[in-house]
Amino acid sequence: MFPDLPDRLFTQAQLARLRELADLGDGSVLTEFTSPAARARLAEIEVLVTGWGSPVVDDAVLATAPRLRAVLHSAGTVKGHLAPACWERGIQVSTAAQANAQPVAEYTLAMILLTLKGVPAAMARLREGRGHVDLLRQFPTVGNHRRRVGLVGASRIGRLVAEALRPFDLEVVISDPYLDAEGAAALGATPLSLEELLTTSDLVSLHAPAIAETRHMLNAPRLALMRDGAVLINTARGALVDHAALEPELVSGRLTAVLDVTEPEPLPADSPLWTLDNVWLTPHVAGAQGTELHRLADVVLEELAHIGAGEPLAHPVHAADLGRIA
Repeated sequence: MFPDLPDRLFTQAQLARLRELADLGDGSVLTEFTSPAARARLAEIEVLVTGWGSPVVDDAVLATAPRLRAVLHSAGTVKGHLAPACWERGIQVSTAAQANAQPVAEYTLAMILLTLKGVPAAMARLREGRGHVDLLRQFPTVGNHRRRVGLVGASRIGRLVAEALRPFDLEVVISDPYLDAEGAAALGATPLSLEELLTTSDLVSLHAPAIAETRHMLNAPRLALMRDGAVLINTARGALVDHAALEPELVSGRLTAVLDVTEPEPLPADSPLWTLDNVWLTPHVAGAQGTELHRLADVVLEELAHIGAGEPLAHPVHAADLGRIA
């Protein structure tokens, strides 16, 4: 992982627990797998704890790590740094994706409530007038009472968002090809096709994985289905949205957007989205930040304890799921 990441992931108490659970050797952080020193370390280790910045664990790396039996990833997706050979060799793989999903769901909940309340437009009007905003007359359709929220994807994050919305007077609908009516009902949501969700929702929040089937799933025809004044929130991946089609919808003011991820990321310096009052751009901050990183470390410690006790991992990643997860 990045060399400075462990000091941000682990508190002193967590580091002490880590040393109780595992022999860390000299405690140095591997940032590459090719040097003689790194290869010597790999020859001895049984567990790799990976994180952001991890080199790829491929066949060549595995050949130098004959004792490796588990990879514990202290973040979300493992698809960028673990080759299929890891699963083919029977190595256990775990992810902290569930822990990373929590702050994303919290961010999404906050943005749902703020944007349906009309806060972006009210803030822009306040800046323009430098004074009183007549909310009742200027924004008669805003509010969080009996509005429809459409969730695209019943992923870890999508499910957490659905659960977080339960206390509010909002109607939640969800579109996911792997979710049936019973599963949606358990989340307090109504299942809809993507097209019906887009057509009838006041706000659409994306929580689908970035795979070949979801690239530009919100293209020009589908964006055109969205209601005038609807809100789009994207905390998933920028590739889910065709930004060439989204840009005119936002420039015209027909839609409002909260974009924590974009394509490309960051946007070009001359993109009009930087200056639009109906667009909130945030720098990929929805996931774990600051103290939230310690939640990821807790998952690593939990999984190490399971390995030490000869128990199954709590958050395994199976090869069969790689084609449909982030």
